[in-house]
Amino acid sequence: MNEIERYEFDRVGYLTVHGLLTNEQVESLAAAIDALEEEAVARAAAAPRRKSPTGRLEYHHNAERGYYVTGAREHGSTIIIEDFFNADPVFDVLVNHAQTMSYIHAIVQERPTINNSEIRIRYPGNRTGTHMGGPIGVKHRYGYNHKGFNCMMVRMVYFVHDVGPDDGPFCVVPATHKSNMVSPYEGGNPDEEPGMIGLPVKAGDAILFTENLRHGGFTNRSDQTRKTVHVGYGPFWMKSQNIATMDEDQYILAQTYARYTQEQRQLFRAWPITLEREFGGNH
Repeated sequence: MNEIERYEFDRVGYLTVHGLLTNEQVESLAAAIDALEEEAVARAAAAPRRKSPTGRLEYHHNAERGYYVTGAREHGSTIIIEDFFNADPVFDVLVNHAQTMSYIHAIVQERPTINNSEIRIRYPGNRTGTHMGGPIGVKHRYGYNHKGFNCMMVRMVYFVHDVGPDDGPFCVVPATHKSNMVSPYEGGNPDEEPGMIGLPVKAGDAILFTENLRHGGFTNRSDQTRKTVHVGYGPFWMKSQNIATMDEDQYILAQTYARYTQEQRQLFRAWPITLEREFGGNH
């Protein structure tokens, strides 16, 4: 994170990082997302099902491939696939991704771990309601002290195709991560909220932001289905922030953990000693 990026992240609460992924990474991730979408869509309404600990959503759990999915493939809807790392080794490129981690280490002071992993597939007509911003609690806190940035929950969103102004771009109200007041705008419609701006991107770009920033997704007014990969980070003591497994241990299958390097394993919470004994400490 250079001087300009540090200034801008502090000033507005987000950064657009151009070309964070290579063309080859974009192509392989896009193909893996398409394949997982087809399977997940077919299973989304099937048993076994699990209600989120928050009570907000109900998910299908694919125990064999290790992901949770909710939603539907229809106009105005979205499919959310959580814990996607288990489903395909193609996604391993995002675990300890060098350029990503250079940003994360610059804004999370304690040892960071991955606490959120979701693929969002937003169909035409869909929007993501606005949320966060202002004094919303310690878990989402944006901080700065004598050592520099001291953020809790932060997120990197990776884009595998271009997203223009009409394609449902990610949107933010800049600088609301420092607001002393909760937003007075109710209803959660990003298209109607004053101050909300869209962030068009190209394939391979990424957006880094603090969860304390007010954000959402403008309505997708195009015929293109919008697909993004989200990876969230925070201090090592923070448990899962996926909706399906909120505040539980991060959900990684034994076979997923087995293929990780020691550095990749460090991005998840401490694991049972049986896993370490089985797979060893230096994969």
